[in-house]
Formats: sequence, C-alpha cells, structure tokens
Amino acid sequence: MQNTPIDRQVMQEIIDGFHLPNFGKATIREVVVMANMAEKKTGKRFIRMEMGVPGLPPSAIGVEAEVEALKKGVASIYPMLDGHPDLKNEASRFVKAFIDVDVPASCCVPVTGSMQGTYTSFVTCSQCDHRKDTILFIDPGFPVQKQQLRVIGCKYESFDVFHFRGEALRDKLESYLSKGNISAIIYSNPNNPGWFCLKDSELQIIGELATKYDVIVLEDLAYFAMDFRRSLGTPFEAPFQSSVAKYTDNFILLISGSKAFSYAGQRIGVAAISEKVFRREYDDLKQRYGIGGFGNIFVNRVLYALSSGTSHSAQYALAAMMKAASDGQYRFLDDVKEYGRRAKIVKKLFEDNGFYIVYNKDLDEDIADGFYFTVAYPGMTGGELMKELMFYGISTISLETTGSDQQGLRVCTSFIKDDQYTDLETRLTQFHSDHHVMQ
Repeated sequence: MQNTPIDRQVMQEIIDGFHLPNFGKATIREVVVMANMAEKKTGKRFIRMEMGVPGLPPSAIGVEAEVEALKKGVASIYPMLDGHPDLKNEASRFVKAFIDVDVPASCCVPVTGSMQGTYTSFVTCSQCDHRKDTILFIDPGFPVQKQQLRVIGCKYESFDVFHFRGEALRDKLESYLSKGNISAIIYSNPNNPGWFCLKDSELQIIGELATKYDVIVLEDLAYFAMDFRRSLGTPFEAPFQSSVAKYTDNFILLISGSKAFSYAGQRIGVAAISEKVFRREYDDLKQRYGIGGFGNIFVNRVLYALSSGTSHSAQYALAAMMKAASDGQYRFLDDVKEYGRRAKIVKKLFEDNGFYIVYNKDLDEDIADGFYFTVAYPGMTGGELMKELMFYGISTISLETTGSDQQGLRVCTSFIKDDQYTDLETRLTQFHSDHHVMQ
C-alpha cells in the first residue's frame, strides 16, 4: 500500500504534526487544514467530504435584495435587536406556509446563522431554572453544538438514537427527563450526519414528553424540507416539513438560510420561538437579569451581549427569499435537490467497493439521498477508516465526533463535482483492492 494516491510519507508527516491522540476525534477544521496541506505539498486534489458547506450558487433573489439594501445605506445603521419587521413577518408566514404552524412575527428573531440561534437558546434555556442545568442531545448531531456548551460551561447528556427509533424512543427519553435536570432537548431533522428523518410519531413522543416534563425542544432545521422523498416545497399545501411544533408548545425552531437558500456566507437564520415560551416568565431569569420574560432575555440580554443584532442587509435577503418562497414564486427546493442527485451517485460508488451505509433506515423506509450520508467499512473503526482514506485523497469526519456510538464516517456531498466521480471511483476501487484481502 505504499503507492497510494497521496504520498503516504507526506500525508503521515502532516498527520503527525497535529499530535492527535485519537485521529477519530479530529475536528472538521483540523481535517480541512490537513487536506489543504496535502494538496499543496503533493499537487493532488482531494475529494472533499468533510465540511458541510453549500456547494451551490446563492439564491439570486437574496443577493439582489441585499445589494439593493446596501445601496440604500443600511450598512451604516444598527439593526433592531429583535429584527427587521419585514423579516419577522415573512419568517412567521414561511413557518405557516411550510410547517403549517402559527408562530407570531413578534416571536421570530433573526440570528447570525443557526449556530448563534442554538448558542443563544442554550444560554437562555439553561438559566431558566437552576434545577434544570443540563441539555439533552438526541444524537448523532452537529459536533460544534457540544463545543458551544463547553464554552458556556453547561452540562449535557446524549444518546445515540440508532437503537431507539419508533416507540422505543419514549422510554429512552423518559429515562433522562424523569431525573428533572433537563432544560432542553436538541436534535436535527433531517439529521446531520445520518440524514435520517424523525417520523411524526417520534416527534409526537418528543412533544408529549417535553410538555409532561416542562422542557424546551430545540429543533434544528438547518436542512429545512430537504427530505427529497416527499414533495415539501409547495407553500400552504401538505405535505409539510415535519415538526415537534405540532405536538407541544415548548419549542424553538431554528431555521437557517445557509443550506436551503445556499446563503451560508452571510450568516443569517431565524429562531422561531413558540408564543408560550417567548412570553413565559421565569423566576430564575428575573433573579439574574431583573426581568423574567424568556423572549426578552433571549433578545435583549443574550443576543445583545453576543452580537448586538444580526447583519442588517442579510435580513433583507432572507426576508425576500422567504417571501418569494411563500408566494410560490421561488421553488427553493428545486435548486438543492442537486445534493440528492450527487448522493445517489456517490453512495453507489462506496457500496460497490465494500462500504455499507450505517444509518440506512427511517424505521421501515430507506433514508433519503441528500446533503449527508454515513458509511463504514468492515473490520475498521471510524477513526482508522477516516485516517486511511486520507492517503487515498478522500477527506471525511468520523462519526465519533457526532455523538454516535456506531463506527463509520460522515460523507458530505456538497463539494463533490461532476468531474470527480471517475477519480473517486478509481480511489475507492484501489482502497477496496488494498484492504479487502486483509480482512
């Protein structure tokens, strides 16, 4: 195996330079830097699957609206902390159009991407009741969210939902919630990294238990409506994006402009907070801040401290995109279905060369093709596989960093170009030839 696509000695020296005790726990950004260094030293292009960055052009509707706003001088004016009225109104309408849930405009707050939305939610939720000092993750999930909790010093617990789909989810969740220390539950739907989608029956379980134990559900909709098995793109018509908001009033929906609208660079999203949560008064918040309203604290204390508002011009962009989508003039899902096309091709290349899909089912249904999928190779841990693929010019991240108990890798389809399929097939074929005889 000395003649790997990326010189083995060069790649090993790069890896050694990071002094990682467990390669499987390398962060996304560390893998990015390693691949960049290897490309520079060897002159060979990596097939980049490690970073979940949109690989499609941004929505022209958003760009035009933002440029027009900048021309009018909004860059010189601080935005209102709770958001521009146009965006608040359009966000409320968008939630109704595509989720069929009513969230008042006053409870829709722009954030600097969903990451700031989760960070602000973590801070606020963890301070509502001193007895509830822990966030519960339904994993696997986005690794940086746990990093956010480490930064603020908040406790968390987690479990891999792999063996707890369907009705089994109820007992598993209740085993944590019954302790009385959970302030919020977080998960992504569609899931990052597995791309499975929690079913309505499972969301109903989460919602019922959230109400029973008085916890807030943080529903990360970063990949909004990107379950391409269903036609979710027609406003105000079923089927809708599934949501826990149908089953509890204790929710915060985190809607991102990054993936569905390919507007990641401008860092814009919306936290749509249920009116019940937004208006609720908490004694512990009042003791800390002098005021007790959740929404008031979320906006005027936490968000204010983090960034003093969200990019003014980007709010105009997101408002325009949401309006066009809700009006039926912009079928935003038509653009991002490209990820599903890529996933179908790339999955087959992996499976043809001895790999298998780890998170492969939504109960009795095959998972959709989309932004991510997960793979494993017989006889190798996720960390071993991740490291070995680096020598073949394929960069991924291990499921170990996502809270998964399964061995394998997350594969992202966003950066894979059509001219790389042949190269990917060649490299995977060589990998399989080099390794299957060793099993």
